Amino acid sequence: MNPSTETRRRAVQAARGDIAFDLLLTDARVVDMVTGEIRDADVGITGELIASVHPRATRCDAHETHSLEGAYLSPGFIDTHVHLESSHLTPARYAEIVVAQGTTAVFWDPHELANVLGVDGVRYAIDASRGLPLQVMIAAPSCVPSTPGLEMSGAEFSGAEMQTMLGWPEVRGVAEVMDMHGVLNGSERMQAILQAGLASGKLIEGHARGLNGAGLQAYLAAGVSADHELTSAADALEKLRAGLTLEIRGSHPYLLPDIVAALNALPHLSSQITVCTDDVPPDMLLEKGGIVALLNMLIEHGLPATAALRFATLNAALHMQRHDLGLVAAGRRADLVVFDSLKQLKARRVYVAGQLTALDGRLLQPISAPEDITLPPQTLGLAPVTEQDFVIRVEGIKNGSARFRHIRGARFTEWGEVTVRVRDGQVEVPDGFSLIWVKHRHGRHQATPQIALLEGWGELRGAIATSYSHDSHNLVVLGRGAQEMALAANQLIASGGGMALAQDGAILAHVAMPIAGILSDKPADQLAAAFRNLRDLSARVADWEPPYRVFKAIEGTCLACNVGPHLTDLGLTDGATRQIVEPLIDCQEDME
Repeated sequence: MNPSTETRRRAVQAARGDIAFDLLLTDARVVDMVTGEIRDADVGITGELIASVHPRATRCDAHETHSLEGAYLSPGFIDTHVHLESSHLTPARYAEIVVAQGTTAVFWDPHELANVLGVDGVRYAIDASRGLPLQVMIAAPSCVPSTPGLEMSGAEFSGAEMQTMLGWPEVRGVAEVMDMHGVLNGSERMQAILQAGLASGKLIEGHARGLNGAGLQAYLAAGVSADHELTSAADALEKLRAGLTLEIRGSHPYLLPDIVAALNALPHLSSQITVCTDDVPPDMLLEKGGIVALLNMLIEHGLPATAALRFATLNAALHMQRHDLGLVAAGRRADLVVFDSLKQLKARRVYVAGQLTALDGRLLQPISAPEDITLPPQTLGLAPVTEQDFVIRVEGIKNGSARFRHIRGARFTEWGEVTVRVRDGQVEVPDGFSLIWVKHRHGRHQATPQIALLEGWGELRGAIATSYSHDSHNLVVLGRGAQEMALAANQLIASGGGMALAQDGAILAHVAMPIAGILSDKPADQLAAAFRNLRDLSARVADWEPPYRVFKAIEGTCLACNVGPHLTDLGLTDGATRQIVEPLIDCQEDME
């Protein structure tokens, strides 16, 4: 982050004309993130620093000169909130994709790794990010688990763990504070976590989904500074007016038209508006892009390109307290991206630390992972399951009926009740229903499988299994038939984790993720192709209905921190009351 004294001294000399630049970029149209102007200029670079931005053709003394031929020159993009784990790629493999697209810095919340591996997961994130052409800033996960008492992950963080992580120089703040209930009700654990963040002087990132009015004000009063959980344009405006930094994310594109319209109606665009990707799977990251795809959507919906670029550069740098990034200006790090057009952004060139790193969407040199990185251990140490593990049993009756509470809906769930037939003590899954099944995989309790009825997903024609399941990442299987559900689960147990589809007694598709059950070290294109194939084939198992009943919903169906019923490794939970609820309401034996 800090250039050497010698590099800084040489930059001063080059700016004065006392020595030649190492690299001179000529014929540029610089996008000025301060004034909003687009200015003709040349840019002199010394080492990793911009030494001078000066009128065209006033300097020619450089060891190397690149003419940009009138193309637009912008600072590299900064992603203000991302879980790299959602790409299922290691940091080096992730950088292979996003750097070529123009993203040169990210603020990574390794929340998923931490929920599997604890503090060691955060340490792995730091170590695996060293020496990359991507500036990786780390956030200390605040919610491990995200909903204490309703789920159990692989570790538990409180104030002591937070103090340890915030003491590491690579950690730049507290990651999204998802336990809103704990913050607003003053839980001892959350107070300790927030106090550690405040004492460190570093950022405290938010997760203010659904908060408004007094609840939102109280959440800010606790010290939270930013939020990416935007649910509508009105929600975005209320949070901006309250003083939060907005992190507009690309993973919810259906919200963008209204948010852009609301922002364009404001008297001016605040410096407290940034952009983030949050969660992007590998195939979409490769094919559509990360931050660059979001910026193009914002531009398509009517946001001026200069404003969209400012969100991803200067505004992000200000929020991240990275005053070496975010501008094409002397003294800043020479992380730069070149475009032919501002109507549709596509990186023609990417410079990282003053070096041409990517050309026309491709890296010029492969990225090597840091040496001596110890991969996390196998974390899916479960014994194989049987078909009998996927049966709902009713104690006390053999044949009759039973009334159950169940989960209704995808993403935004609500409670339902249904009467089912019981034969030989086992529930017959009613028409229009499927099953959801969760088993603890971290070795922290007995791991009795939990199972519930699921409405709103249709009748699944097979099974979908995943060990990547926000936020505790236990083993989750959705299906209707016990045979396919057991088959999919055992495929993941054998491979160390990942995702699998089963249908008609066979594995339809499988993506192995043996690193903590959530990551793969395969090359990005290979993993993306395998993931795309699994996503496409999943339509044979489920009838998808956007925007909520979609493939991505599989990964978030156990999010106990959200309002409504969710199944976790501890049982059927109620996100509103923070209680574990008994599914069985009553039962009745058939009369002889």
